[in-house]
Amino acid sequence: MPPPKPSHRPEVFVQLNKFWQRVTEGLELNQLWSQFHADARASYRLYSRDFEARAPQGTRRHNYFHTAQEFIWAILEKLTPARRVLLLVGVLLVIFPAGGLSYQGKSGVEVVEFDFHFYGGVLLFILLMLEVADRVVMKRDLEIARDIQSWLLPASAPQVPGLAIAFATRAANTVAGDFYDVFARPAKASTETQYVLAVADVAGKSIPAALLMATFQASLKTLSATSCSLPELIAGMNRYACTNSQGGLRFTTAFLAEFDAVSRTILYINAGHNTPILRRASGLVERLTRGGLPLGIKADTAYEAGHVVLQPGDWLVIFTDGLVEAENESLEEYEEQRLLNVIEAGAAITPEEMLRRVMTNVDEFVGATPQHDDITCMVVKVE
Repeated sequence: MPPPKPSHRPEVFVQLNKFWQRVTEGLELNQLWSQFHADARASYRLYSRDFEARAPQGTRRHNYFHTAQEFIWAILEKLTPARRVLLLVGVLLVIFPAGGLSYQGKSGVEVVEFDFHFYGGVLLFILLMLEVADRVVMKRDLEIARDIQSWLLPASAPQVPGLAIAFATRAANTVAGDFYDVFARPAKASTETQYVLAVADVAGKSIPAALLMATFQASLKTLSATSCSLPELIAGMNRYACTNSQGGLRFTTAFLAEFDAVSRTILYINAGHNTPILRRASGLVERLTRGGLPLGIKADTAYEAGHVVLQPGDWLVIFTDGLVEAENESLEEYEEQRLLNVIEAGAAITPEEMLRRVMTNVDEFVGATPQHDDITCMVVKVE
């Protein structure tokens, strides 16, 4: 009697497991659900922003039929006319009553010539493939834009006498609207050198914000090469920003500071930005608030400069709103108090370690929830 053939079931299960791991990228079911929930919420925000703007005030909450109609149009308007037709025909075929066009064969067997559900599914699959192809092309273009944008941002902090600096940024999308830099600037006296610390946040996200971020970087570097004062520098940047802000809709919040290594002083202007945290070596916390409106809102805005004398052991933390407004699955924001707690608990560490603790604390708070704004943080320790 021949021996029984070995079962191939274990090998099949191994292959299925490999396939599943490749599809899910190793995520657990609860992580997949959280990701789906966040994606669905983001999609709803995208579509609802369009139909709520068009819906009359009285129909937004009380007329559900009108709301559903506007929501469907918000989806259709994201497609080309040909794809709209493809979607509508596919949906109609799928929801058609079960069955199809059939005739009675010679043997008395009913032969289905046209299965509505099958061909409706085929049309929807074709539409999905067209949308995926567009997404792949767009993703490739965005990756190129991301590489170009990375050239505009420093990979590591320069050596600044008297300061130890670390920074990090995370884009909500492939490209970001946040900006940060630290660079030397010639002072009025030829033998002196001042250092500019800059963190900025362009309103919006993705490509429009990234393009405006590039213009911000260009105007900052151009004006910094002149002998103008810090108030004159930011006033010039504001006038330039107003020419590209679409009536103030595309504004930029910014914090700019000049550090004098000899006197250990900072001259700064806060243009509508989140107020940086200055934690003194004594434990006292100060906020750097002096400045004016965000750039790009009003061309003749007057900016007030603030002046701070730094001491060894002081910490300066500059960040964008994406950090303190980071949300977890319950839509709770990270908030500044959690950031302050991290700073208070790590007064004796290096800036790199402080930065790592801040970003890790944010990650632990948000979990797997995707963020809708860029996150940037610059940590400065006075030596």
